[in-house]
Amino acid sequence: MRAEAVGALVVGVGASRGAPVGEVLALIEGTLSDAGLSPGSLAELATVDTKADEPGIVQAAARLGVPLVIYPADELAAVEAPHPSDASLAALGTPSVAEAAALARGGELLVPKRKSEPADGRPARATCAVARRPGPDGRHHDRAAVRDVLPRHPVPPFEESS
Repeated sequence: MRAEAVGALVVGVGASRGAPVGEVLALIEGTLSDAGLSPGSLAELATVDTKADEPGIVQAAARLGVPLVIYPADELAAVEAPHPSDASLAALGTPSVAEAAALARGGELLVPKRKSEPADGRPARATCAVARRPGPDGRHHDRAAVRDVLPRHPVPPFEESS
C-alpha cells in the first residue's frame, strides 16, 4: 500500500436517490484498495448539498468514521473536473459531483470518477473519486458545511436486505 498521511485523503461521492449504504461503502473501500490507499488516511467524504441527506452517503461517512463535507452545487460547478456529465449538470446544477467534491479545496486527483458495480447486475447508483488534500491540514472549507455523522453509539454490522 502507498503510504499516505493520516487524514490526507478526500473521497468525493455522488449517488442516486436510494443508493444503499452497502453499495456506497463497497465502492469507496474497493476504490481505496485498488489504488493502494489506506482507509486510515481518509479525512472526509464530500458531496453536493442536494445529497446531504442521502442515507447511503450519510451512513457511509458514519461507518468510515469521517465527517461528511457538503458543498453548494454552484461551488462544485466552478471546479474543473476531468470527467463532467451533462446528466449531472441537468439534474444537480453541477457537471461533476464526485471529482469536483474531492477537488473542491484543491489538491491532486489520485483516482478519477469510478462507478459502483452492484453484484446483482443493477445499474450503478454511486460514484466516487479520491484526491489528496493540499497542505498539512487542509481544514478550511470556504462555504462548505461540515456535518458530523459520527455515531454516538456503536453502529451495528451492516445487513442489506434483498
